Amino acid sequence: MNEPQRLVSLDVLRGITVAFMIMVNNNGDGNRAWWFMRHADWNGMTPTDLVFPTFLFVVGVSIVFAFASRSSRGVTPAQLARQTVQRAAVLFALGLVVNGFPYFHLETLRIYGVLQRIALCYCGAGLLHLWSGTARSKVLIAAALLLGYWVLMRWVPVPGSGLPGRDIALLDPDANLVAWLDRQLFSAAHLYERVRDPEGLLSTLPALATALIGMIAGLWLQTARSAPRKVAGLATAAAGLLLAGYVWSLWFPLNKKLWTSSYVLVAAGWSMLALMLCFWLIDVPPRHTRTIGLMVVFGSNAIAAYMISELLAILFWVIHWQRDGAAMSLQPFLYQHLFVPLGEPAFASFAYSVAFTALCFVPVWLLYRRGIFLKA
Repeated sequence: MNEPQRLVSLDVLRGITVAFMIMVNNNGDGNRAWWFMRHADWNGMTPTDLVFPTFLFVVGVSIVFAFASRSSRGVTPAQLARQTVQRAAVLFALGLVVNGFPYFHLETLRIYGVLQRIALCYCGAGLLHLWSGTARSKVLIAAALLLGYWVLMRWVPVPGSGLPGRDIALLDPDANLVAWLDRQLFSAAHLYERVRDPEGLLSTLPALATALIGMIAGLWLQTARSAPRKVAGLATAAAGLLLAGYVWSLWFPLNKKLWTSSYVLVAAGWSMLALMLCFWLIDVPPRHTRTIGLMVVFGSNAIAAYMISELLAILFWVIHWQRDGAAMSLQPFLYQHLFVPLGEPAFASFAYSVAFTALCFVPVWLLYRRGIFLKA
């Protein structure tokens, strides 16, 4: 069996996503950054809110091609299942490393996180794909997850608070089922926002649906259909997802921190559109330019890029000294002395984001040049 051809467009989309993720996670001054570089406060959506679901969408697409590639080399389904669980465990552990670095205080260690959610969705989507490799099964499971999550969030009373939409506001920041469950599982010291966590356990269910939609796109690209038909199919799916998501948001608002079902559909629609554009511009016909090559560097070593950016950002805050009787960390020192003088605060914040991302690119590029890839 011939090994499936690698899609350069998939590496590019992953690279763009990781680069933007590093940028929005490292604004020079998050309070003064341009609106599109900040998350929505609660309900609603900005371009920044599309970063994480796009990465999970790409994870889903990648599973389809990666599993097909390994199967073509003789890897059995049982071996694939074992590798999937092992890789998910490594990803989860790396997430704990990021959360605990550099002091690793177990009494306040955050258990949830970005890499942890990716690990759970990767594991769930991978095992479901081994159980049934059809697009139909993924459509049904994704639909069940999104409808089930809507029922839970809308019609199940929150213990101690009441029924959403009647006794309490629908998607109340503190009185919602996701936050309540997380508070039962962990003390406030282990939750990112003390009373809730944006990567909570229950909201991982609709996040899994995001990965499954990515797998459906991957299965479509894996067919023998012509490139124009593949492009048209992705465009049609994107339009359908966006329409369904925005209509559903009238009753179930877009909310990234709760990963609402409408948010899943809208984010998947934009992700599908981005994949279609990358596929059309890069793989039909095949192209490779210097700019594409730069994105492939990030995209082919995404976990390493994310880990480097997170650990470096933490170090920038941990490294500090006394100045005029007060503690000064490296991050605000660099920002105030190198970027604030550039002028308008939002531009200064954006310039810091670009510079920090460029700094992270250097070690990732060195790893790429030496053929070293961190594979979860």
